[in-house]
Amino acid sequence: VVPRSMICIDISTNQGRDTVGSLVWFEAGRPRKAEYRKFKIKGEAQQDDYAAIHEVLTRYLTRRQEEQLPLPDLIVIDGGKGQLSAAAAAAAELGAGHIPMISLAKREEEIFFPGRPDSLRLSRRAPSLRLLQRIRDETHRFGVAYNRKRRTQRTITSALLDIPGVGPTRRRVLLER
Repeated sequence: VVPRSMICIDISTNQGRDTVGSLVWFEAGRPRKAEYRKFKIKGEAQQDDYAAIHEVLTRYLTRRQEEQLPLPDLIVIDGGKGQLSAAAAAAAELGAGHIPMISLAKREEEIFFPGRPDSLRLSRRAPSLRLLQRIRDETHRFGVAYNRKRRTQRTITSALLDIPGVGPTRRRVLLER
């Protein structure tokens, strides 16, 4: 069965700070930007890529199931075997282990499947690999942009805290402008 809808998940961090998760949805090979989601990673998961993947997928699938929204035909994880295992565990815990899942490792463009020790390597020119690369790169771009925004908000806010006479109201007004 050829997947019509796919999501891809990536984690973006800046030395363990401002860790965020990004999720993009592609339908029939095209992005559906209304379905893009970004996640602030909470607690211990900020330091752990696997825990962050687990958190993002858990939060996403829980919400989709609660709101009775359609689930994707394929879940793509940006990373290798470890990230894929964390995602597969999250899906299984929520009873969504039936959704096909793969991971795409960047260095060699290897595709991993849950429960299989060996990876799949497609030709660099294969249209299916190109599509997976495109969705992975879009997820990465979306996540890095959100990570930068979070980092900028934190650094600007912290600089305003040091100015005497600038209280919460004035700080909010300055940040809005």
